Amino acid sequence: MESTRGAVLEIENIAEQLHAALTSRDSALARTLVWEIDDDEAEQLFEMMSEEEVDTLFQLIGNDRFADLLVRLEDQQAADVLEQFPVDRAADLLEEIDPDDAADIFSEIDESVSGEILVAMEPDEAAEMRELLAWPPDTAGGIMTPAFVAISPTLRADQAIAALRKVAEEAETVNYVYVTDPEDHLLGVLSLHKLVLTRPQTPVGELMYTRPTTVLANADQEDAAKTLVENDLLAIPVVDSDNHILGIITVDDVAEVLEREATEDIERLGGSAPLTEPYLLASPLHLFRKRVVWLFLLFMAQFLTVSVIGHYDTLLTQFTILSFFIPILIGTGGNIGSQTVTTLIRAIGVGEVGPRHAALVFWKELRTGILLGFVMSLLMFGRALMVGNSTTEIAITVGVAVLAIAIWAASVASILPLILFRLKIDPAVVSAPLISSLVDATGLIIYFSVASFMLDIT
Repeated sequence: MESTRGAVLEIENIAEQLHAALTSRDSALARTLVWEIDDDEAEQLFEMMSEEEVDTLFQLIGNDRFADLLVRLEDQQAADVLEQFPVDRAADLLEEIDPDDAADIFSEIDESVSGEILVAMEPDEAAEMRELLAWPPDTAGGIMTPAFVAISPTLRADQAIAALRKVAEEAETVNYVYVTDPEDHLLGVLSLHKLVLTRPQTPVGELMYTRPTTVLANADQEDAAKTLVENDLLAIPVVDSDNHILGIITVDDVAEVLEREATEDIERLGGSAPLTEPYLLASPLHLFRKRVVWLFLLFMAQFLTVSVIGHYDTLLTQFTILSFFIPILIGTGGNIGSQTVTTLIRAIGVGEVGPRHAALVFWKELRTGILLGFVMSLLMFGRALMVGNSTTEIAITVGVAVLAIAIWAASVASILPLILFRLKIDPAVVSAPLISSLVDATGLIIYFSVASFMLDIT
């Protein structure tokens, strides 16, 4: 609570200083404040500023610094800011931003003005934008940047270095150069470090690595991100089906992708649809829309629990003490299921587990469920004996039931995410609340079935 209050005071202090800088038109102070704020503070500041203040800020800090500030915002918020500006100014700002980031922001701009902005951009910049926008945003092509350096394999090392001096900024950014033929087929990749340290007369074709790791432009962005991370690369080339290099994906790009995917998984695991905008920018109505569908589904799932209890009302009439243990039994099953599914979804997300591991995962979680079930069974047996009207027979029944429920919960939670992954469905939709609701209903069936058998009820 204290840290939250401190964060609020900090952003209010920054806002006051920035307002003073804008009022006095203090360019140096404005540039300093903008440079020091982080992404979250930038988003909040823009929410607090009027259109006139945003325009003044642009005039004080200039194109380059304002463009850096825009990149820190969520794409939709950055697009909203650009829409406040004249078309020429918006075009100039987009040209200052890396092509992949600019394309993400541009895709959120209202269609009524996006066409005019594209026309106002430099022809080369506009062509790059159109090329990037041709790819769906959730693909490797959608997050790649065309800012890469390509050279011919026939160049000598010294000639290649001389050529790279003309594009030093791009070369320094990625630390790799890509070797291509005249038709832009990717032949190999070469690190700048190796190029600089080699003998000047050595042909580039002898220095390059001829089997570089690549991703197809239509590959899922999360798969592309994992490929780059798993191979410990600073950048990875994006190619088409004919091995023409189209662009590259850098570490910065995949960091954003992995963060976004992790956020979506966490929100789904909590039983809510992922937000498409920052939390602080989301209205209560927007949060309601994201949550109400999941809540309705979970509400309907709980009707199964009510139906199961109603079906076994005769059993509960004869042994009312059985109802005392219902909350803890179904709670235990739900908790074990939630633990299992959360662990597995994380393992799937980082590439440790896939459908081919289904048998291994099932066997592992089955044994884990048995061990957990035995511990909980002993605890339940002891707790049942402490209840006033309970008997040893009731205690044994409850203990056996919790063992069976634990095994069932672990088994179901171990298989369901892998089945969905095989079907190309995000396994995170098997949220903790959803698996709990499923185990609640089926756990009650197990509980009452065990009780009917153990207590010899027909």
